[in-house]
Amino acid sequence: MTGAGAEEVRCMLMRGGTSKGAYFLAGDLPAEPAPRDDLLLRVMGSPDPRQIDGLGGAHPLTSKVAVVSASADPEADVDYLFLQVGVDTPEVSDRQNCGNLLAAVGPFAVERGLVAAGDGRTSVRIRMLNTGDLAVASFPTPEGRVDYTGSAEISGVPGAAAPVVIEFPQGGSPLLPTGRARDLVADVPVTCVDNGMPTVLIAASSLGVTGYETPTDLEADQALAERLREIRLEAGKLMGLGDVEGTTVPKLSLLAPPLDGGAVMTRTFIPVRCHTSIGVLGAASVAAGLRIEGGVGRAVARLPAGGDRVRIEHPTGFLDIETTLAYDTPDAEPGAEPGAASSVASGAAPSPVPVARRTAVVRTARKIFDGTVFPRPAGAVQHP
Repeated sequence: MTGAGAEEVRCMLMRGGTSKGAYFLAGDLPAEPAPRDDLLLRVMGSPDPRQIDGLGGAHPLTSKVAVVSASADPEADVDYLFLQVGVDTPEVSDRQNCGNLLAAVGPFAVERGLVAAGDGRTSVRIRMLNTGDLAVASFPTPEGRVDYTGSAEISGVPGAAAPVVIEFPQGGSPLLPTGRARDLVADVPVTCVDNGMPTVLIAASSLGVTGYETPTDLEADQALAERLREIRLEAGKLMGLGDVEGTTVPKLSLLAPPLDGGAVMTRTFIPVRCHTSIGVLGAASVAAGLRIEGGVGRAVARLPAGGDRVRIEHPTGFLDIETTLAYDTPDAEPGAEPGAASSVASGAAPSPVPVARRTAVVRTARKIFDGTVFPRPAGAVQHP
Protein backbone atom coordinates (compact mmCIF):
# COMPACT_ATOMS: atom_id res chain seq x y z
CA MET A 1 0.00 0.00 0.00
CA THR A 2 1.15 3.53 -0.75
CA GLY A 3 -0.69 6.26 1.12
CA ALA A 4 -3.91 5.99 3.10
CA GLY A 5 -6.39 3.68 1.40
CA ALA A 6 -4.39 3.30 -1.81
CA GLU A 7 -4.72 0.05 -3.77
CA GLU A 8 -1.97 -1.76 -5.59
CA VAL A 9 -2.11 -4.85 -7.79
CA ARG A 10 0.69 -6.96 -9.24
CA CYS A 11 0.52 -6.65 -13.02
CA MET A 12 2.55 -7.42 -16.14
CA LEU A 13 1.98 -5.36 -19.28
CA MET A 14 2.61 -7.47 -22.36
CA ARG A 15 2.22 -7.28 -26.10
CA GLY A 16 0.55 -10.35 -27.49
CA GLY A 17 0.44 -10.44 -31.29
CA THR A 18 -0.92 -7.08 -32.46
CA SER A 19 -2.64 -6.26 -29.18
CA LYS A 20 -1.43 -5.07 -25.80
CA GLY A 21 -2.90 -5.87 -22.42
CA ALA A 22 -2.53 -6.12 -18.67
CA TYR A 23 -1.85 -9.67 -17.42
CA PHE A 24 -2.87 -10.72 -13.92
CA LEU A 25 -2.82 -13.88 -11.85
CA ALA A 26 -6.42 -14.71 -10.95
CA GLY A 27 -5.44 -14.76 -7.27
CA ASP A 28 -4.34 -11.13 -7.44
CA LEU A 29 -7.83 -9.96 -8.45
CA PRO A 30 -11.21 -10.12 -6.67
CA ALA A 31 -12.89 -13.48 -7.24
CA GLU A 32 -16.35 -12.04 -7.90
CA PRO A 33 -16.96 -10.48 -11.35
CA ALA A 34 -18.51 -7.20 -10.16
CA PRO A 35 -15.64 -6.00 -7.91
CA ARG A 36 -13.10 -7.44 -10.35
CA ASP A 37 -14.55 -5.52 -13.27
CA ASP A 38 -14.78 -2.31 -11.26
CA LEU A 39 -11.10 -2.66 -10.39
CA LEU A 40 -10.11 -3.31 -14.00
CA LEU A 41 -12.02 -0.25 -15.22
CA ARG A 42 -10.03 1.82 -12.74
CA VAL A 43 -6.76 0.13 -13.74
CA MET A 44 -7.38 0.90 -17.41
CA GLY A 45 -8.70 4.42 -16.86
CA SER A 46 -12.19 3.73 -18.25
CA PRO A 47 -14.60 5.24 -19.07
CA ASP A 48 -12.62 7.94 -20.84
CA PRO A 49 -11.91 8.20 -24.59
CA ARG A 50 -8.23 8.88 -23.80
CA GLN A 51 -7.97 6.52 -20.80
CA ILE A 52 -5.64 9.20 -19.54
CA ASP A 53 -5.77 8.03 -15.91
CA GLY A 54 -4.91 4.38 -16.49
CA LEU A 55 -3.00 1.78 -18.49
CA GLY A 56 -5.36 1.71 -21.49
CA GLY A 57 -4.20 3.08 -24.81
CA ALA A 58 -7.48 4.68 -25.97
CA HIS A 59 -8.28 1.85 -28.40
CA PRO A 60 -9.97 -1.56 -28.01
CA LEU A 61 -6.72 -3.26 -29.09
CA THR A 62 -4.87 -1.74 -26.13
CA SER A 63 -7.65 -1.98 -23.54
CA LYS A 64 -7.46 -5.69 -22.87
CA VAL A 65 -6.89 -7.91 -19.85
CA ALA A 66 -5.71 -11.51 -19.45
CA VAL A 67 -6.43 -13.35 -16.19
CA VAL A 68 -4.35 -16.50 -15.80
CA SER A 69 -4.38 -19.31 -13.23
CA ALA A 70 -3.31 -22.92 -12.83
CA SER A 71 -5.87 -25.22 -14.44
CA ALA A 72 -7.78 -28.06 -12.82
CA ASP A 73 -8.42 -29.51 -16.30
CA PRO A 74 -6.11 -32.51 -16.90
CA GLU A 75 -5.81 -31.46 -20.56
CA ALA A 76 -4.53 -27.96 -19.70
CA ASP A 77 -1.71 -26.41 -17.69
CA VAL A 78 -3.30 -22.99 -17.22
CA ASP A 79 -6.66 -21.29 -17.59
CA TYR A 80 -6.89 -18.01 -19.49
CA LEU A 81 -9.81 -15.63 -19.15
CA PHE A 82 -9.89 -12.73 -21.61
CA LEU A 83 -11.66 -9.53 -20.65
CA GLN A 84 -12.31 -6.69 -23.08
CA VAL A 85 -12.42 -3.42 -21.18
CA GLY A 86 -14.47 -0.64 -22.72
CA VAL A 87 -12.60 2.55 -23.58
CA ASP A 88 -15.22 5.27 -23.18
CA THR A 89 -17.87 3.03 -21.63
CA PRO A 90 -17.85 1.36 -18.18
CA GLU A 91 -18.06 -2.14 -19.63
CA VAL A 92 -16.01 -5.29 -19.15
CA SER A 93 -16.93 -8.19 -21.44
CA ASP A 94 -16.02 -11.88 -21.31
CA ARG A 95 -18.13 -12.75 -24.36
CA GLN A 96 -15.18 -13.54 -26.63
CA ASN A 97 -11.67 -14.93 -26.79
CA CYS A 98 -8.60 -12.95 -27.85
CA GLY A 99 -6.07 -14.88 -29.92
CA ASN A 100 -3.59 -12.02 -29.83
CA LEU A 101 -3.26 -11.83 -26.04
CA LEU A 102 -3.20 -15.63 -26.11
CA ALA A 103 0.30 -15.40 -27.63
CA ALA A 104 1.71 -14.08 -24.34
CA VAL A 105 -0.21 -16.35 -21.94
CA GLY A 106 2.39 -19.13 -22.09
CA PRO A 107 5.35 -16.81 -21.43
CA PHE A 108 3.40 -15.12 -18.63
CA ALA A 109 2.65 -18.51 -17.04
CA VAL A 110 6.36 -19.31 -17.01
CA GLU A 111 7.27 -15.85 -15.71
CA ARG A 112 4.84 -16.27 -12.81
CA GLY A 113 5.92 -19.83 -12.01
CA LEU A 114 2.70 -21.56 -13.02
CA VAL A 115 4.58 -23.71 -15.54
CA ALA A 116 8.18 -24.89 -15.29
CA ALA A 117 10.29 -23.88 -18.27
CA GLY A 118 12.11 -26.49 -20.29
CA ASP A 119 15.72 -26.07 -21.34
CA GLY A 120 15.39 -24.89 -24.90
CA ARG A 121 11.66 -24.76 -25.62
CA THR A 122 8.48 -24.89 -23.57
CA SER A 123 4.94 -25.81 -24.54
CA VAL A 124 2.01 -24.61 -22.42
CA ARG A 125 -1.45 -26.12 -22.74
CA ILE A 126 -4.02 -23.37 -22.34
CA ARG A 127 -7.74 -23.61 -21.65
CA MET A 128 -9.57 -20.49 -22.85
CA LEU A 129 -12.28 -20.01 -20.25
CA ASN A 130 -14.38 -17.73 -22.46
CA THR A 131 -15.31 -20.67 -24.68
CA GLY A 132 -13.71 -23.77 -23.15
CA ASP A 133 -11.50 -24.25 -26.22
CA LEU A 134 -7.91 -25.42 -25.91
CA ALA A 135 -4.66 -24.19 -27.42
CA VAL A 136 -0.99 -25.12 -27.14
CA ALA A 137 1.62 -22.35 -27.23
CA SER A 138 5.30 -23.19 -27.80
CA PHE A 139 8.13 -20.68 -27.39
CA PRO A 140 11.89 -20.57 -26.71
CA THR A 141 13.14 -20.88 -23.11
CA PRO A 142 16.95 -21.24 -23.27
CA GLU A 143 18.45 -22.07 -19.88
CA GLY A 144 14.95 -22.19 -18.42
CA ARG A 145 14.07 -18.52 -19.05
CA VAL A 146 11.66 -17.01 -21.55
CA ASP A 147 13.55 -15.43 -24.45
CA TYR A 148 11.55 -12.74 -26.23
CA THR A 149 14.24 -11.95 -28.80
CA GLY A 150 14.22 -13.55 -32.22
CA SER A 151 13.81 -13.06 -35.94
CA ALA A 152 10.07 -13.67 -36.37
CA GLU A 153 8.19 -10.71 -37.83
CA ILE A 154 4.45 -10.18 -37.89
CA SER A 155 2.55 -7.46 -39.69
CA GLY A 156 1.39 -4.65 -37.46
CA VAL A 157 4.32 -4.93 -35.05
CA PRO A 158 7.62 -3.14 -35.69
CA GLY A 159 10.82 -5.16 -35.45
CA ALA A 160 11.23 -8.86 -34.75
CA ALA A 161 10.81 -11.16 -31.76
CA ALA A 162 10.84 -14.82 -30.78
CA PRO A 163 8.21 -16.93 -32.52
CA VAL A 164 5.29 -18.25 -30.49
CA VAL A 165 3.66 -21.16 -32.31
CA ILE A 166 0.01 -21.61 -31.33
CA GLU A 167 -1.94 -24.70 -32.32
CA PHE A 168 -5.68 -25.04 -31.90
CA PRO A 169 -7.20 -28.52 -31.83
CA GLN A 170 -10.67 -29.07 -33.20
CA GLY A 171 -13.14 -27.03 -31.15
CA GLY A 172 -16.47 -28.14 -29.81
CA SER A 173 -18.56 -25.49 -31.55
CA PRO A 174 -19.94 -26.09 -35.06
CA LEU A 175 -17.87 -24.42 -37.77
CA LEU A 176 -21.13 -23.26 -39.36
CA PRO A 177 -23.31 -22.04 -36.46
CA THR A 178 -26.39 -21.62 -38.67
CA GLY A 179 -25.91 -25.03 -40.30
CA ARG A 180 -25.57 -23.41 -43.71
CA ALA A 181 -22.66 -22.28 -45.87
CA ARG A 182 -24.54 -19.17 -46.92
CA ASP A 183 -27.29 -17.09 -45.36
CA LEU A 184 -29.17 -13.99 -46.49
CA VAL A 185 -28.93 -11.50 -43.63
CA ALA A 186 -30.50 -8.05 -43.99
CA ASP A 187 -30.68 -8.82 -47.75
CA VAL A 188 -26.89 -9.40 -47.91
CA PRO A 189 -25.31 -12.83 -48.64
CA VAL A 190 -23.05 -13.85 -45.75
CA THR A 191 -21.25 -16.86 -44.34
CA CYS A 192 -21.45 -17.23 -40.56
CA VAL A 193 -18.44 -19.16 -39.28
CA ASP A 194 -16.88 -19.96 -35.90
CA ASN A 195 -13.37 -21.38 -35.87
CA GLY A 196 -12.56 -19.90 -32.47
CA MET A 197 -14.23 -16.52 -33.06
CA PRO A 198 -17.85 -16.01 -34.23
CA THR A 199 -17.36 -14.16 -37.51
CA VAL A 200 -19.61 -13.02 -40.34
CA LEU A 201 -17.96 -13.05 -43.77
CA ILE A 202 -19.29 -10.50 -46.26
CA ALA A 203 -18.12 -9.64 -49.78
CA ALA A 204 -17.14 -5.96 -49.58
CA SER A 205 -18.72 -5.34 -52.99
CA SER A 206 -22.13 -6.40 -51.68
CA LEU A 207 -22.05 -3.36 -49.37
CA GLY A 208 -20.93 -0.90 -52.04
CA VAL A 209 -17.30 -0.60 -50.90
CA THR A 210 -14.10 -1.98 -52.39
CA GLY A 211 -12.62 -3.52 -49.25
CA TYR A 212 -9.37 -1.61 -49.82
CA GLU A 213 -10.41 1.59 -48.01
CA THR A 214 -8.49 2.65 -44.94
CA PRO A 215 -10.00 1.77 -41.55
CA THR A 216 -10.47 5.49 -40.88
CA ASP A 217 -12.43 6.00 -44.10
CA LEU A 218 -14.63 2.97 -43.40
CA GLU A 219 -15.34 4.11 -39.86
CA ALA A 220 -16.43 7.52 -41.20
CA ASP A 221 -19.01 5.95 -43.53
CA GLN A 222 -22.19 6.30 -41.49
CA ALA A 223 -24.36 4.51 -44.05
CA LEU A 224 -21.98 1.53 -43.96
CA ALA A 225 -21.97 1.58 -40.16
CA GLU A 226 -25.74 1.33 -40.06
CA ARG A 227 -25.79 -1.55 -42.56
CA LEU A 228 -23.12 -3.41 -40.58
CA ARG A 229 -25.04 -2.92 -37.36
CA GLU A 230 -28.19 -4.30 -38.98
CA ILE A 231 -26.30 -7.33 -40.29
CA ARG A 232 -24.55 -7.98 -36.98
CA LEU A 233 -27.72 -7.90 -34.90
CA GLU A 234 -29.56 -10.26 -37.23
CA ALA A 235 -26.57 -12.59 -37.68
CA GLY A 236 -26.02 -12.77 -33.92
CA LYS A 237 -29.47 -14.27 -33.45
CA LEU A 238 -28.98 -16.71 -36.33
CA MET A 239 -25.67 -17.84 -34.82
CA GLY A 240 -27.29 -18.58 -31.46
CA LEU A 241 -25.64 -15.61 -29.72
CA GLY A 242 -28.89 -13.89 -28.84
CA ASP A 243 -29.11 -10.11 -28.65
CA VAL A 244 -25.58 -8.87 -29.47
CA GLU A 245 -26.36 -5.15 -29.20
CA GLY A 246 -24.06 -4.73 -26.19
CA THR A 247 -21.38 -7.29 -27.11
CA THR A 248 -18.32 -7.37 -29.34
CA VAL A 249 -19.23 -10.60 -31.14
CA PRO A 250 -19.79 -11.62 -33.83
CA LYS A 251 -17.00 -9.85 -35.71
CA LEU A 252 -17.71 -8.73 -39.28
CA SER A 253 -15.04 -9.28 -41.95
CA LEU A 254 -15.41 -7.62 -45.35
CA LEU A 255 -13.68 -9.65 -48.07
CA ALA A 256 -12.06 -8.46 -51.31
CA PRO A 257 -9.64 -10.06 -53.78
CA PRO A 258 -6.04 -9.98 -52.52
CA LEU A 259 -3.58 -7.28 -53.56
CA ASP A 260 -0.24 -8.75 -52.56
CA GLY A 261 -0.15 -12.47 -53.24
CA GLY A 262 -2.39 -13.57 -50.36
CA ALA A 263 -5.69 -15.40 -50.47
CA VAL A 264 -7.99 -12.52 -49.57
CA MET A 265 -7.99 -8.91 -48.39
CA THR A 266 -9.94 -8.19 -45.20
CA ARG A 267 -11.41 -5.29 -43.27
CA THR A 268 -12.66 -6.47 -39.87
CA PHE A 269 -14.99 -4.59 -37.53
CA ILE A 270 -14.65 -5.15 -33.76
CA PRO A 271 -17.59 -4.41 -33.86
CA VAL A 272 -17.68 -0.66 -34.64
CA ARG A 273 -14.01 0.23 -34.94
CA CYS A 274 -12.26 -1.16 -38.01
CA HIS A 275 -9.29 -3.32 -36.99
CA THR A 276 -5.93 -1.97 -38.17
CA SER A 277 -4.91 -5.58 -38.78
CA ILE A 278 -6.95 -8.69 -37.86
CA GLY A 279 -7.30 -10.79 -34.72
CA VAL A 280 -5.77 -14.27 -34.65
CA LEU A 281 -9.00 -16.13 -33.98
CA GLY A 282 -10.88 -13.91 -36.40
CA ALA A 283 -8.29 -14.75 -39.06
CA ALA A 284 -8.64 -18.44 -38.21
CA SER A 285 -12.37 -18.18 -38.80
CA VAL A 286 -11.84 -16.31 -42.08
CA ALA A 287 -9.29 -18.90 -43.28
CA ALA A 288 -11.65 -21.78 -42.55
CA GLY A 289 -14.60 -19.91 -44.04
CA LEU A 290 -12.79 -19.35 -47.33
CA ARG A 291 -12.49 -23.13 -47.80
CA ILE A 292 -16.19 -23.88 -47.28
CA GLU A 293 -17.95 -24.96 -50.45
CA GLY A 294 -20.77 -22.55 -51.26
CA GLY A 295 -19.54 -19.86 -48.87
CA VAL A 296 -19.33 -16.21 -49.93
CA GLY A 297 -15.54 -16.30 -49.67
CA ARG A 298 -15.09 -18.85 -52.45
CA ALA A 299 -16.09 -16.30 -55.09
CA VAL A 300 -13.71 -13.67 -53.71
CA ALA A 301 -10.61 -15.50 -52.49
CA ARG A 302 -7.69 -16.91 -54.44
CA LEU A 303 -6.87 -20.01 -52.47
CA PRO A 304 -3.45 -21.66 -52.85
CA ALA A 305 -3.32 -24.74 -55.04
CA GLY A 306 -1.81 -26.92 -52.31
CA GLY A 307 -0.99 -26.95 -48.64
CA ASP A 308 -2.88 -25.79 -45.57
CA ARG A 309 -1.45 -22.27 -45.28
CA VAL A 310 -3.71 -19.33 -46.14
CA ARG A 311 -2.40 -15.76 -46.16
CA ILE A 312 -4.99 -13.27 -44.89
CA GLU A 313 -4.21 -9.72 -46.01
CA HIS A 314 -5.30 -6.81 -43.82
CA PRO A 315 -4.77 -3.01 -43.66
CA THR A 316 -1.21 -3.22 -42.30
CA GLY A 317 0.09 -6.43 -43.86
CA PHE A 318 -0.86 -10.09 -43.59
CA LEU A 319 -1.31 -13.03 -41.24
CA ASP A 320 -0.60 -16.64 -42.23
CA ILE A 321 -3.00 -19.28 -40.91
CA GLU A 322 -2.74 -23.04 -41.38
CA THR A 323 -6.16 -24.66 -41.47
CA THR A 324 -7.17 -28.20 -42.36
CA LEU A 325 -10.83 -28.85 -43.15
CA ALA A 326 -12.64 -32.14 -43.43
CA TYR A 327 -16.26 -33.06 -44.11
CA ASP A 328 -17.95 -35.32 -41.57
CA THR A 329 -21.28 -37.06 -41.97
CA PRO A 330 -23.14 -36.57 -38.68
CA ASP A 331 -25.32 -39.16 -37.06
CA ALA A 332 -28.98 -38.61 -37.85
CA GLU A 333 -31.01 -37.32 -34.92
CA PRO A 334 -34.80 -37.52 -34.91
CA GLY A 335 -36.53 -34.20 -34.44
CA ALA A 336 -33.64 -32.13 -35.78
CA GLU A 337 -34.40 -28.44 -36.20
CA PRO A 338 -34.83 -27.02 -39.72
CA GLY A 339 -31.49 -26.06 -41.19
CA ALA A 340 -29.58 -28.65 -39.15
CA ALA A 341 -27.29 -31.09 -40.98
CA SER A 342 -29.46 -34.08 -40.16
CA SER A 343 -32.73 -34.57 -42.05
CA VAL A 344 -34.19 -37.83 -40.84
CA ALA A 345 -37.79 -36.69 -41.27
CA SER A 346 -37.43 -36.60 -45.04
CA GLY A 347 -35.57 -39.88 -45.13
CA ALA A 348 -32.54 -38.21 -46.73
CA ALA A 349 -29.03 -39.04 -45.66
CA PRO A 350 -27.39 -36.39 -43.45
CA SER A 351 -25.31 -33.90 -45.43
CA PRO A 352 -21.55 -33.76 -44.80
CA VAL A 353 -20.61 -31.02 -42.35
CA PRO A 354 -17.34 -29.05 -42.63
CA VAL A 355 -15.04 -29.38 -39.61
CA ALA A 356 -11.77 -27.57 -38.92
CA ARG A 357 -9.41 -30.39 -37.95
CA ARG A 358 -6.34 -28.28 -37.24
CA THR A 359 -5.51 -24.59 -37.02
CA ALA A 360 -2.07 -23.12 -36.31
CA VAL A 361 -0.46 -19.68 -36.40
CA VAL A 362 2.91 -18.11 -35.64
CA ARG A 363 2.77 -15.00 -33.45
CA THR A 364 5.18 -13.08 -31.24
CA ALA A 365 4.93 -11.60 -27.75
CA ARG A 366 6.97 -9.37 -25.48
CA LYS A 367 7.08 -8.45 -21.82
CA ILE A 368 6.88 -4.65 -21.56
CA PHE A 369 6.90 -4.13 -17.81
CA ASP A 370 6.41 -6.15 -14.65
CA GLY A 371 5.48 -4.46 -11.42
CA THR A 372 2.63 -2.85 -9.54
CA VAL A 373 -0.29 -0.91 -10.93
CA PHE A 374 -2.12 1.66 -8.81
CA PRO A 375 -5.79 1.89 -9.88
CA ARG A 376 -7.71 5.13 -9.94
CA PRO A 377 -9.47 5.51 -6.55
CA ALA A 378 -12.92 3.99 -6.31
CA GLY A 379 -15.69 6.50 -6.86
CA ALA A 380 -13.42 9.03 -8.61
CA VAL A 381 -15.56 8.80 -11.78
CA GLN A 382 -19.34 8.63 -11.90
CA HIS A 383 -20.23 5.95 -14.44
CA PRO A 384 -23.07 6.97 -16.73
